Amino acid sequence: MNTKKKKRIFILDTSAILSGKPINLDKATIVTTPGISIELKPGGRDYRSFQFLMERGLSIQSPSGESIDKIKTISSKTGDVTRLSQTDIEILALALDIIKDVEKEVIVLTDDYSIQNVANVMNIKFETISQPGITKRFKWTCRCRGCGKKYKDNIKICPICGAETKTVISSKKIIEK
Repeated sequence: MNTKKKKRIFILDTSAILSGKPINLDKATIVTTPGISIELKPGGRDYRSFQFLMERGLSIQSPSGESIDKIKTISSKTGDVTRLSQTDIEILALALDIIKDVEKEVIVLTDDYSIQNVANVMNIKFETISQPGITKRFKWTCRCRGCGKKYKDNIKICPICGAETKTVISSKKIIEK
């Protein structure tokens, strides 16, 4: 029986840094993607928190193109693709890359519900920082504000009546913890 404990890897989303909550750096590795530094403007408390984490060992890694494509495919199926920023997609893709190493336990730190939704679908562990976290897994779709027609793809204007569409929940499933 292998009793070796997995190495914990925390992947930080921008919301983890913006929360201002302390992040326990003991006995864990923390990583993020290059997109985080783009989302945080130099100066101010949030940027200083990011710099502090960098000084304490936060490393920046880029995910593989293969994992980015997989996240885009899955998030298109859940309807979250338009709700995720490029950085959000990178965070999830990096988790996919690191999960391949069976000696590592990956946990995404995020308060972003769309990241949590896609992570849950893909069996990627996540923890929240300031928010309660999702209790249901959603699937999103577009519905025309005019005629009510639903579309699987994300379209802005209904090709039938020309009205704008809006994103609505097409199904939800309670998450068992």
